[in-house]
Amino acid sequence: MIIIITGTPGTGKTTTANFLSSKINCRCIRISEFADEACTGVEGNSKIIDVKKLSKKIKKIIQGDAIIEGHLSHLLGIGDIVIVLRTNPKILKQRLLKQGFKGEKLRENLEAEALDVCLIESLERHSHVYEIDTSEKTPETIVKDVLRILKGETDEYKPGKIDWSEEYFSAGADRSR
Repeated sequence: MIIIITGTPGTGKTTTANFLSSKINCRCIRISEFADEACTGVEGNSKIIDVKKLSKKIKKIIQGDAIIEGHLSHLLGIGDIVIVLRTNPKILKQRLLKQGFKGEKLRENLEAEALDVCLIESLERHSHVYEIDTSEKTPETIVKDVLRILKGETDEYKPGKIDWSEEYFSAGADRSR
């Protein structure tokens, strides 16, 4: 089984994938480790990634069960199940600020989360997509949620139950500082 862990930067993908990998004893592939090989240029502060090239590279190294982690992982055309990690933009903002995000890059990621970008892209490409709100959860609790999904206990995690768009885009919201 290939498990995709995706979401906006700051939602807990790497931490979750690390815990999950040790819990179910399977390889964790971090697409960030291969991004430079698939980079076609830079726009602003962001690398432009050739997703097809990245996908070919990842497919070559998959052997057996694996977790593929990264905010582009759902775009690779690989995977049996997709777990989209979500975080309330108010909490996400604090996490991203601690990681050094600011200005346009911060705003873009907060808006992507509020607009469900990773979820929508996942639903367009995959049949088995689930979302977990990581806003107030520990990594251990998030992994327990993933394990429930893997066991088929999916009702609680069906897409569409998380929506921060109205709250985020309400008048006067200061999101970028």
